[in-house]
Amino acid sequence: MAEDFARAVDDGLKLAKRIYFGKDRAVAAPRPPAPMERSSTTQPYLPTAPMVYAVIPDPGIVDNPDLPSYQPHVHGRCDPPALIPLQMNSIELEVDCYLDTALVTVTGSWRVHCVMGSKRCDCRIAIPMGEQGSILGVEVEIPRKSYTTQLITAEDGNEFEKTALPETGGFLKPNIFTLTIPQVDGGTNISIKMTWSQKLTYNEGQFFLDIPFNFPEYVTPAVKKISKREKIYLSVNAGTGTEVLCKGCSHQLKEKLRSAGKLRFAYEADVLKWSNTDFSFSYTASSSNIVGGLFLQSAPVHDVDQRDIFSFYLFPGKQQKTKAFKREVVFVVDISKSMTGKPLEDVNNAISTALSKLNPGDSFNIITFSDDTSLFSTSMESVTSDAVERGIEWMNKNFVVADGTNMLPPLEKAVEMLSNTRGSIPMIFFVTDGSVEDERHICDVMKKHLASAGSVCPRIHTFGLGIFCNHYFLQMLANLSCGQHESVYNTDHIEERMDKLFTKALSTILVNITIEPLQSLDEVEVYPSNIPDLTSASPLMIYGRYRGKFPENVIAKGLLGDLSSFSTDLTVQSAKDMPLDKVFAKNVIDLLTAEAWLSEDKQLKEKIAKLSIQTGVPSEYTRMIQLENTEELKPSETGVKKKTTSNGEKQKMISRTIPLQSLGIGFGDKTATRENVPPGFGEQKAPDAAEKFVKAASSCCVSLCNKCCCMCCVQCCSKLNDQCVLVVTQLFTAIACIACFECCTTVCCSGDDG
Repeated sequence: MAEDFARAVDDGLKLAKRIYFGKDRAVAAPRPPAPMERSSTTQPYLPTAPMVYAVIPDPGIVDNPDLPSYQPHVHGRCDPPALIPLQMNSIELEVDCYLDTALVTVTGSWRVHCVMGSKRCDCRIAIPMGEQGSILGVEVEIPRKSYTTQLITAEDGNEFEKTALPETGGFLKPNIFTLTIPQVDGGTNISIKMTWSQKLTYNEGQFFLDIPFNFPEYVTPAVKKISKREKIYLSVNAGTGTEVLCKGCSHQLKEKLRSAGKLRFAYEADVLKWSNTDFSFSYTASSSNIVGGLFLQSAPVHDVDQRDIFSFYLFPGKQQKTKAFKREVVFVVDISKSMTGKPLEDVNNAISTALSKLNPGDSFNIITFSDDTSLFSTSMESVTSDAVERGIEWMNKNFVVADGTNMLPPLEKAVEMLSNTRGSIPMIFFVTDGSVEDERHICDVMKKHLASAGSVCPRIHTFGLGIFCNHYFLQMLANLSCGQHESVYNTDHIEERMDKLFTKALSTILVNITIEPLQSLDEVEVYPSNIPDLTSASPLMIYGRYRGKFPENVIAKGLLGDLSSFSTDLTVQSAKDMPLDKVFAKNVIDLLTAEAWLSEDKQLKEKIAKLSIQTGVPSEYTRMIQLENTEELKPSETGVKKKTTSNGEKQKMISRTIPLQSLGIGFGDKTATRENVPPGFGEQKAPDAAEKFVKAASSCCVSLCNKCCCMCCVQCCSKLNDQCVLVVTQLFTAIACIACFECCTTVCCSGDDG
């Protein structure tokens, strides 16, 4: 899907060369990236900032709506349609950072500068998001029409889903959301407001914010007279009540406010060209020691859950003088046939890197599974340079794909090998790209094993590759053991994401964390229910609901690396200016969805759907639709709700629902797992009727040629009558036309001027 999109933009830029801007223009016609620019990414035309594209199925409609060039007509159609990037008139970025989450709003104006004024085209919005981005909504305004996205329950969306088309909207890639606005007139100005949430990254005591904000040169308006206004607003509420220090910024922001735990910045300027770099900002708000705090907030008036809200955090601090945990690590790796090639190579590289980060005194083992299970060693191996080298050599020889995906035996074997752990933290890293029938049974078995473990039970850290594995099963497996879950939906960043998981888990500094005295509260619920460990690579953020009076004195307790007890008082404060329900919405929905999958509780699914609709965060139990509202100016009609305009006419609104495809990742694909379909993001393209016919015909011809020699063909043809020869000739001519049809349309779309 992403490759098709990039090719369509390439075709669109070639078509845009037809547009004549006159002598008064600020930029040249769009040009393809230089070879060095192309080499920097495999798909150079994917959006690196919020973008809007004109969808061009008919190249004949491409022209300047203000200054027609009267170029020769282009025959043929673009299939798939070309995408011409629209020129942008204004852009505003507003970011509110709370704890480890950023709520992002982008407002901009684009013009359909490439379509004749008498013609129309669809316009496609593309929104690239940052770390763990989640789309919250899109609002569009054009003359006499408006569009807005909305979430409805899956049951209500079932009737719409049957008619939903891929091009109406959905995820192009896991971090790129697209939405199509139908039939916009050439020359129209489009105002768009888009919102999403994303996570801040954390490293060595600093928070980092990165937002895609790199606009290509060809979206700059060609006419010099058009003013270009760029605005950026940033607010930071670290929640710590201590001084927040800015460490770096990509744009020239001006400080507007500085107070305890808070910062506010602004930037406004008339520019010649739009921002050509992503917006990035970094700050620090933690001390050198482990510190924590707790927020209290009343439930919003229309909240589906009227219990009060609490949230607590623990920051690991910049420097840790405490003794590091001794670690016993087992890597459990899926080597089914779907892992062939790059996925398994990246997993091998990531584990090799993780092994090199283990310390003397740690121990490790490696288990692979398909239908069978293989072990690097029958017992845990102490970390030495020789043992690590032998482990890497074993992976190079034994990471050979095989049939089947049998998950329970290797997990049980890993737990068994870690059952006698003393004075260390046991860890299992479970890596898979598949889904199996007995996943709920696996959770039940693991829950029993973990309950019978010692004071520090094995942490199961899970990593899911692609969209065919059940990420909610892996999330639940991690939650049961206070572990971490990480995922990657395509094969581009496997090694990077696995390294992130390994670094986070292997830097654990505090385990068995409890908050006292939560037990005295009524109807208390914590997300996640088993509090994960605190690591030096990431702060710990926990969300919950309760009834009753919250205690004034709250203490966080846990075990340090030397197994000594740790405790710290949590500062309790009211979070009046922090929307905790929105900050934690995606985390809570994902955790509840994992619980609903395991328990198959219908009421819990309904609760998730209501929470999703309330917060705007998509879920597995909701569907996104697009509402189109059209204004009609007509004389007053009885019985119809109208709004009076300034000139006395009645304004009637006509609404239409446009269905979008499901935005959920689903609960795994067992059929794809059995058939060893490689992991990746996006639907596998099914061949259309023409492709099937051509393939069938070509297979038939190949089979016939393999069985008949040239002399046989000559002898056979010499005995055919004229009518039969004519029919055969027409048949093969038709096949040839079908086969070259796509090539012809591509040439029409990508040709030069004229």
